[in-house]
Amino acid sequence: MRLSLADALAVTAALTILLDFACATGSASTLAISHGSATVCGVLSGASLQSIQCVRAGSTSLVPFSVFPNASFLSISGGRDSVCGLRADGASFFCWNTANSSSSTFAPRRVYEGSVVFEELAVGDLHIAAVDRNRTFIEWWRAYGGFPSNISGSYRSLTSGRGFTCAVNSNGSVRCWGPSVGEIEDAFANYSMSTIVAGESHACGIDTAGRLICGGSNNSGQLSPPSSSAFEFGSVALGSNHTCAVRKFNGVVVCWGGDAGGEYTPANTTAFVFVVADGNITCGLTTENYTVLCWGSNRSELALTTLPLPRVLPGACTSNESSCDCGPFPDSGTLCSGSGVICRRCDDRIQPSSPPSLSPPQLPPTPPRASSKRTSKGRLVFGIIGSVGAFAGVCSIIYCTWFGVCRHKKVHNSVQPTIAAAGNGASHAHSSATGAGSSLFTSPSGSQSRGFWRQGSRVMTRQRSGPSSFKDRAEEFSFAELAVATKDFSSETKIGAGSFGTVYRGKLPDGREVAIKRSETGPRTKKFQEKESAFQSELAFLSRLHHKHLVALVGYCEEGEERLLVYDYMKNGALYDHLHPKNGDESTFLNSWKIRIKVLLDAARGIEYLHNYAVPPIIHRDIKSSNILLDANWVARVSDFGLSLMGPESGAGHLSMRAAGTVGYMDPEYYGMHHLTVKSDVYGLGVVMLEVLTGKRAIFKDAEDGNPTSVVDYALPCIVAGEVRKVLDERVGQPALQEAEAVELVAYTAVHCVNLEGKNRPNMTDIVANLESAVALCEGSFESHGNISSPCISPSGD
Repeated sequence: MRLSLADALAVTAALTILLDFACATGSASTLAISHGSATVCGVLSGASLQSIQCVRAGSTSLVPFSVFPNASFLSISGGRDSVCGLRADGASFFCWNTANSSSSTFAPRRVYEGSVVFEELAVGDLHIAAVDRNRTFIEWWRAYGGFPSNISGSYRSLTSGRGFTCAVNSNGSVRCWGPSVGEIEDAFANYSMSTIVAGESHACGIDTAGRLICGGSNNSGQLSPPSSSAFEFGSVALGSNHTCAVRKFNGVVVCWGGDAGGEYTPANTTAFVFVVADGNITCGLTTENYTVLCWGSNRSELALTTLPLPRVLPGACTSNESSCDCGPFPDSGTLCSGSGVICRRCDDRIQPSSPPSLSPPQLPPTPPRASSKRTSKGRLVFGIIGSVGAFAGVCSIIYCTWFGVCRHKKVHNSVQPTIAAAGNGASHAHSSATGAGSSLFTSPSGSQSRGFWRQGSRVMTRQRSGPSSFKDRAEEFSFAELAVATKDFSSETKIGAGSFGTVYRGKLPDGREVAIKRSETGPRTKKFQEKESAFQSELAFLSRLHHKHLVALVGYCEEGEERLLVYDYMKNGALYDHLHPKNGDESTFLNSWKIRIKVLLDAARGIEYLHNYAVPPIIHRDIKSSNILLDANWVARVSDFGLSLMGPESGAGHLSMRAAGTVGYMDPEYYGMHHLTVKSDVYGLGVVMLEVLTGKRAIFKDAEDGNPTSVVDYALPCIVAGEVRKVLDERVGQPALQEAEAVELVAYTAVHCVNLEGKNRPNMTDIVANLESAVALCEGSFESHGNISSPCISPSGD
C-alpha cells in the first residue's frame, strides 16, 4: 500500500524523537533530508537558476515551497533540524532551521560569506564542515570539543555524522575528526578509498578496488552488506541505523540493517541515480525522470511516496566542462539550462559491462592484525617502560620516607581542605551513568567528552587559561590590624557580602588595598559555618591555588571566634553590579558585546582551571555574577570559595550532598537529586551567560504579571527558535555583523550549559573554546576567511 509521506514519514520522525535517535549525516548533494521535521529539499533542474524547493512531510498537504527562488546553488546538506545550501559561486552558504518554521516558509540565514571559495559542504549534528575549492583545507563552523578550527590537506568526499567529520585524503586514506572517531577511522586504515559517507555512528565507502567498506557501530546490522562483487555499488546512503546502496548495473537500491536487520529492496525494480538518508528516512533520485521517491526504514510499514518536487538535478552544475575528469553527465546541458554541465561520477566509467555474479560472496577482507613480531616488540617496550616506572616508584618511596617529603604538614591549619559533612551525611562519590543519550539540547561534547583527551590538549588548555602555580603561604594578620585597615569595620567601608560573611574594603599599613571578608557572629551563622566549613574551605583552596582568573588570597585571621579572609582588592567590583546597577545608574564599561563576552571568557578560564588542573577537581558550587569580580584592568576573576568542595578523583562521578548555593543559578540535578558534579558549575555559568546576554537577573519579576521568572525560562524559547536578538540587552544595542555570530555562539553555548541533565552539558574546555571563538569573531580574527554572520545551527542539535 502506498501511503502519503505525511502519514508514513511523520510517524517515523516522531518515533525517531521518542527513541532519542540523534541526527544522521550530511554530505554534499543536490538532495537533502532533515529527518527531525521530515523535510526534504532539492536543487531544481531545467531553469537558469538552480534554486531550492522543499517539502515538509509533516504538513497536511504535500505542497512544495521555495526557499531560494532567486539564487543558484551548487549543493545542499541536511541534519536533524536544518538544511544548508552552498551557493553556486562557493563564496557563501546559507542554512535554515526546518523544525521551528511555519508549514509554508523557512527563514534562511547566511552562515558564511567571504573571499574563500568552498566546494563541498557537510552538516553534522552540531557542526558544519566545508572543503575549499582548491582542496587545500577543511574548515568547521559550530564545532565543539574534538574539532580543529581548520585543517590543511587535500581532501575530497567530505561527510559528517553525529559528532564527527570524515574525508578521503589525496593518498586514499581516511581522516576523521571529532570525539571518539578512532573506531571509524581504524576501519579504513588498510584501504585506499575513493568515497566515504557517514551515518549517525557508522561510515561506509567504496575503495579503489571497488569494494564496499564499512566501520563503526553495528548495533542493527548496518555494517553487514549483502554479498557483492567489486564495483557493484555506486551511491551509498547511511541513516541512523541502516545503510542503502545503488547497484550500478541496474540502479536498484538495496538496504540492510534497521529495525529487522538483514537486506531488503525497498523500491523493487525502480532505478535510481543516487540515494540520500537521514535518521530513518531514505530518498532517491529516479533515473527515469529525476523525481524524488522516499521511504521509511520500518519494514513492517514500508511505504513509498513520490514527492511533488520538480525535477531535481542529478549532480551539481559547473560552468567548466574541462573540470569534469570523467566527462559530462548525459543531457546535463539541458538539466542546467545551458548555464553549465554536470560532471559524471568517475566510478561510473569503470563499472562492469554486464551484471556481476552475486555468488560466491566477496566481502571486504578483515583488516590484518599486527604481526606477532610487532606484538613481541610492543611487549618488550612495555616491559622496559614498566620496569623503569617500577624502579622510579621504589626510589620515590625511599626518598619520601627518608626526607619526610610525603608527610602531611600543617600550614595555617588548612593546606588540604577539610570537608565537614556534619548534618549532610557522607560526601562520598558515586559513579554516575554517562550514556550517550540526548535531549532537546544535546551537549556539544555529550557524555563522551572525557573520552577524546589527547596528551597535548591539557598543555594547550593550560596555555590558553593563563599562568597558574601553587601560591606562597598566606599571611596571618591580627584582628586589630584588620580592624584598623577597615576603620573598625565601619559601614562606609562595606562593599558586599560573601557565602559566610560581610566584605569590607581596607588598606594595609604598607599601602596595599585589600578586600576583607569577616564571618558574622551569632548562633545561626555559627551553625551554618559548622555545617559548611566555609572559612576553612575557602582558606584551604585559595592557599594552594593561583590563577590569573581566580581571586588572589592575601592572608587570613583566626582569633577566638573571629574568622577573616584577606584578598586582593577588585577595584571594579562585581559583574552583577554592572549588569544590574542600583538607582538606575548605567554601567559605562559593559556597553559592548565584545567586552561582555571577554568577561565570560575570563570567568570560564578560571572555572576550567578548577575542574581540569586541581587534583581532585574543585567544584565551586556558587557560580553567579556577583562572584565574578573585575580588577583594575577589567580582568574577571572567580571569587568566594566558601562553598567549594573537592569533587570525585576521576571527575566522572558525583557527590551526594545537601544542596547549597544561590537560587536561580543552582543545578536542577543538584537541587532536586542532591547529585553534585563539576557540571553543576557549568549550569551556573550558563545562567551567567544568559544574564550577560539579556541584562536580566537570574530571577526577575515579569513585566506583564509581576510573577518571578527565571532568565532560563525567559531566554531559552527565543534562542531555540533562532530569535536570539529578541532577548538581547537593549542597553548594548543590536550586535554588528561580526558580533552577531559571536553573540549567537554564546547564546547557543549557554543553552547547552543549562541542560537539565548534567551529562548533556559541555565540559569547561569546550566552553572556553567556544568563548575564545566568539571573542575572535568580535575582533575580526576570521577576516581572512570572510565575514561570518548569523548561524543556523540551533541548540536542538542540527
